Amino acid sequence: MIRINLLGVERPRARKAIAFDIGQRLTLAAGLIVVVAVLAVGWWYWAIRRESTQLDTELAGAQQEATRLRSLLAEVQQFEAQSEQLRQRVALITQLRRGQSIPVQLLDHVSRSLPDMLWLTTMEQEEGQVTIEGRSTTLIALSDFVGNLGNGQLLRRPIEIVNSQVQPASKTGTQVTPELIQFTVRAQVNTPAQPAAEEPAGRGRGRGARGAAGRGAAARGRQAQAR
Repeated sequence: MIRINLLGVERPRARKAIAFDIGQRLTLAAGLIVVVAVLAVGWWYWAIRRESTQLDTELAGAQQEATRLRSLLAEVQQFEAQSEQLRQRVALITQLRRGQSIPVQLLDHVSRSLPDMLWLTTMEQEEGQVTIEGRSTTLIALSDFVGNLGNGQLLRRPIEIVNSQVQPASKTGTQVTPELIQFTVRAQVNTPAQPAAEEPAGRGRGRGARGAAGRGAAARGRQAQAR
């Protein structure tokens, strides 16, 4: 048996293609442009923010390095100031030693030149000249003292006897003071740049002998006058 459906079956409608007019296309393009612009601005802002952070980090490091260099510079300046002070002190000590070397050598030379029966009372040095005062019991001791002073290189020959006076013997109660010779000797001090010229041995001995003989004669004359 054949059945026929006389009712009509609703057929599916065919989908229509989406059509956009010009206004919608422009709107879509503008939206895309805005999105791209926003993304570009965001990326540019992120890049700038990153670069700013990097620059801040580098700036902080540079400031720390500058602080370290300033501290090093202060230490270097302090070291240079201390070095200059030490240099000045060394120069001053050297100058003082140079100035003291001659007096020390002079005292040593004079002390080694002292014979027996002779002693010193004063010794002054001024402008390269030394003046020595003392007492002696005999003229021979005085002559030996002058000869000993001239034997070294420190004092310039001739050694000058400025003054020599005989002090007669005296008696105070039970104390007897013998006859003394008060003398003053003057000589020029040789600086290291001006060494003394040595005299020939024969000439020096001849002068010493003649000087000793003359002083002995003078002493005998003075003793005769005192008596």
